[in-house]
Amino acid sequence: EELTLNFLQGNGHERDFMNDHKVYIMDAYNRYIYPGDGFAKRAIKRKVELEWGTEDTEYLQKVHTHVEGALNESKPDIIVYNAGTDILDGDPLGGLAISPQGIVKRDEVVFKAARSRGIPILMVTSGGYQKRTARIIADSILNLHNLGLIDKELATSGAENPKVEQMIRDSVTDLANLTCSDG
Repeated sequence: EELTLNFLQGNGHERDFMNDHKVYIMDAYNRYIYPGDGFAKRAIKRKVELEWGTEDTEYLQKVHTHVEGALNESKPDIIVYNAGTDILDGDPLGGLAISPQGIVKRDEVVFKAARSRGIPILMVTSGGYQKRTARIIADSILNLHNLGLIDKELATSGAENPKVEQMIRDSVTDLANLTCSDG
């Protein structure tokens, strides 16, 4: 199962898996922007086409409804989750208006749905053209960890794991330094 939640249609992987009936693609994106690839859209089993300026409440309701529906329809062995941050309010390309808290909650919704069914999940980050994106991704990962949705064995101890949190902080610092050096 491929789950894409960012601002633009994921036409690359849609074309790659066009004829692979073992892959179920759900894609949530701003319907009015690039690429508008009608051919690739045929590979999407569950399309969530969003309007300009979509905000947290509507977005999170659609994510919850469609993730649940997709998982009930497909019963996947694994979920590949493309967690785009270009949906963030103020993104120069996305045209959506999702808050940092909305992104953290979106990831929580997806992970809770996967974990409640015992489905392994691979989360990849993508998009996001603002400096604050790295902090939002780190906050989301910390939230998932603190809720026991990732690093389950460590999280069940009831104590925070400073080693995991330091690794995340170091990764965010590295990402921020890379972003700053790019211009």
